[in-house]
Amino acid sequence: MDELIYKLESSHEEIKIPENLVFGRTFTTHVFEMDYIADEGGWKNPTIKKFSDVNLSPAALVFHYGQAIFEGLKAYKQENGSIVMFRPEKNLERLNNSARKMCIPEIDIDFVLNAMTELVKIEKDWVPSKPGHSLYIRPVVFATDPFLGVKPGDNYKFIIILSPVGPYYAEGFKPVPIMVTDKFVRAVRGGVGDCKTAGNYAASLLAQKEAKKLGFTQVLYLDALEQKYIEEVGTMNMFVQFKDEVATPKLSGTILPGITRMSVLEILKEWGYNVNERDIALHEIIDSYNKGNLVELFGTGTAAVISSISKLKYNDVELQFSNEHAGELGTKLYDELTGIQYGRIEDRHNWLTKVI
Repeated sequence: MDELIYKLESSHEEIKIPENLVFGRTFTTHVFEMDYIADEGGWKNPTIKKFSDVNLSPAALVFHYGQAIFEGLKAYKQENGSIVMFRPEKNLERLNNSARKMCIPEIDIDFVLNAMTELVKIEKDWVPSKPGHSLYIRPVVFATDPFLGVKPGDNYKFIIILSPVGPYYAEGFKPVPIMVTDKFVRAVRGGVGDCKTAGNYAASLLAQKEAKKLGFTQVLYLDALEQKYIEEVGTMNMFVQFKDEVATPKLSGTILPGITRMSVLEILKEWGYNVNERDIALHEIIDSYNKGNLVELFGTGTAAVISSISKLKYNDVELQFSNEHAGELGTKLYDELTGIQYGRIEDRHNWLTKVI
């Protein structure tokens, strides 16, 4: 791997982070970029440089055959002024898993983690200090070969962009309504459902659009084969708290192995909950609700951390929870995770990577 090159452009303009940040609309001054060049034997020219548009051929493979993968993680300004990233090595491990499935060359995790740390350090003034705000980190890899033919690319571009963000949902940490769909499916076993690849998200747009028309924030998908078991919401993994158990759908290749999901499982086990990764039938949830054995539903993900569910609707069946207050366990988990991220709670698990 070549040494990291810095092409920094100094600016006398004061950095002004917008007061009311809309998620994913504001970007920092610099990016990290490198290229995979097959004829030169691998990843080359790793550079931190000014944020700018990418010059690609209209025939680039990514436009026609969707060879693109990405990740999402965050850096946080802690109460003592330190800046940290939350479990970045796990995101890069998952990026490499996506790369293997999508026939994309893997990255050197240690090298990229160092480059990511350097980029965040350079852009430290972009990390918001406002409560509930953070710096979103988006690595993305895509095929650049100008070629019309179905084959893996020989050449790729890897970019990391940064975006200061507020809460993912405009309503903040409040319960959100979810619609269960049996009209659309997200992924099938043997496919790329466990990859963070662009096509998975493009395929979710119509279901999401229809749900929003009906007043729902997100869509909960069922398994593709039997339309019986819950899988995941488009932007988060699902957890179900029964009276005697906390359960989440098992990783069978059709859902994304979330980093927040992983962290929540570790915390719940540490707290002594009966936690299981298993198949969860939708009708088990409905029956438990009717019998009074369902405590709460919540989702987990990098963007929102924990999302408590206010209402779950499936055809004519509606499970109603609080519209105003998040569930007790969801709130406790949110406080624990954000407490670690913002430095209010000790990082007992060594999940944080310090930037400065």
